[in-house]
Amino acid sequence: MCLGRVTLAEKSMRRGLIVVKAAYDAEAAVWFVESSDLEGVNAEAPTLEALLEKLPGVVLDLLEEEGLDDLELPIEVVAHASTRVRRSTTA
Repeated sequence: MCLGRVTLAEKSMRRGLIVVKAAYDAEAAVWFVESSDLEGVNAEAPTLEALLEKLPGVVLDLLEEEGLDDLELPIEVVAHASTRVRRSTTA
């Protein structure tokens, strides 16, 4: 923990929740962490389920780097994906 300033990890602890926004990159065919309220959360995986499996380890590593031990925080993942449909009007 840093003296004199509140880190993002400490803010997440106070709120009792870490929010991660995940998105799908169709070109690369991977799900990735687009943003998080815990600085430094970076991960990608071929499926959303695989990304969900990776996140606890990534978050634990970051919290340990901040000197935060012996805690349990839920990770909420907000996922966004999109697709298109095209309808041709030719007969």
